[in-house]
Amino acid sequence: MNQIDDTAVLDKPEQAAPAGSAEAIARQQRELTDKGVKYCIGAYVDIHGVPKAKVVPIAHLGHMAKGSERYTGYALDGLGQAPNDDELTSVPDLDRAIQLPWEPKIAWIPADNHFQGKPYALNTRVALKNQLAEAAKLGYGMNLGIECEIFLLKQNDDGSLSVPVADDKLTKPCYDVRGFVDNFSWLDKVATSINDLGWDLYSFDHEDANGQFEFDFNYADALTTCDRLTFFRFMAKHYAKEEGLLATMMPKPFADKTGNGAHFNMSIYDLETGKNLFACAPEDDPHGIGLTPLGYSFVAGILKHGRALCAVFAPTVNSYKRLVRRGAMSYFSWAPVFNSWGSNNRTNSVRIPAGGGRCESRNADGAVNPYLAATLVLAAGLEGIREGLDPGNPNEDNLYAISDMERRARGIEFLPQTLQEAVAAFAADPLVEATLGKELRDEFVRYKTEEWEAYHLSVSKWEVERYSYMF
Repeated sequence: MNQIDDTAVLDKPEQAAPAGSAEAIARQQRELTDKGVKYCIGAYVDIHGVPKAKVVPIAHLGHMAKGSERYTGYALDGLGQAPNDDELTSVPDLDRAIQLPWEPKIAWIPADNHFQGKPYALNTRVALKNQLAEAAKLGYGMNLGIECEIFLLKQNDDGSLSVPVADDKLTKPCYDVRGFVDNFSWLDKVATSINDLGWDLYSFDHEDANGQFEFDFNYADALTTCDRLTFFRFMAKHYAKEEGLLATMMPKPFADKTGNGAHFNMSIYDLETGKNLFACAPEDDPHGIGLTPLGYSFVAGILKHGRALCAVFAPTVNSYKRLVRRGAMSYFSWAPVFNSWGSNNRTNSVRIPAGGGRCESRNADGAVNPYLAATLVLAAGLEGIREGLDPGNPNEDNLYAISDMERRARGIEFLPQTLQEAVAAFAADPLVEATLGKELRDEFVRYKTEEWEAYHLSVSKWEVERYSYMF
């Protein structure tokens, strides 16, 4: 992977005024007005990665850019405020404005929270910027591509979800052409918008489960890709609603079908030259895969902190119903359950895809807060680089099928099998607090512990059906 240019929606002059200056804000305001924009959304995310915002008329964009829009942090998840605290503000990243494809009167602008005039450390987009600054001290940038798997479903009168096309009943519908064409109206809207936004959609298909699809657009720098995933969810849901349907990146909507991954494909590049520092010819790699020593050390850092990282890659109760070898399915799930690495082998949690030059974390799922996960995986990888860590030999077997004795002999651990277990690993790992700070770490632990406890105390339909007549 080589660094690519950020395909910003707004045109930039050859000698642009400094970002945030009155001149730059006025120029961006004029450009948006000329495009027909009347209103601006300055969207930041809560700890779950869910966008929150106020909306201002275009004439007040300059005020919003200076922090005019204030928010009670206590009203939001994971922003660490008490009722008596001063308010947060949101400061839009104006160079990254996106005009809504379906409503050109509105511009979506990713934003950062500030507190008393400074970036707010508990905002996960701010956390990612801080970690990217740490990488920059070493001369590195991070490229990131995220594979977007998503279900298109019908919500029934009783609230249950089902596949919208009644005859979509194939046992293995992966790459099915009929299933793709039957849902073409929604697919076309999403695909057209991705390309019109300049993200370079290079592939999309019917995925492994009935009603499931995947969109793959080009990688970019980590911050840009996280912004795009956040907007993608919003956009895909909107277009599904236009069709009378529901789009969801929920990790595991159906027990007997494949879940939604959001695989993180990562490389480090040289900030001065843009050169991909993970890429080499396979013959120059002792493993023959096409990864440099720097890349292997990055992978080793991910594995060192793999169990803690799982909490942010797979951040919900439902996530751990995806991270199973088979579960209620009739065949292997494709989801990783081991803290392991290998070449083009999808039973590892960290894979080096064919051609090398990047690594892929496969336990990331559709519920991921991309800013938070990118922050911590970058920190883990950089630690691996600083310490010159070695991930050992690649695992090339079907790890679902090897014995526990052989697995233990290779030193391969299971990833956490519940959200509770993942949060415990997250809380115990010193890298987490060193990277996020104590307050953000504690907020994540608190919210995710409450989520686990609420789930554990609930009584499910399965329990009622199983036990009410048994006892």
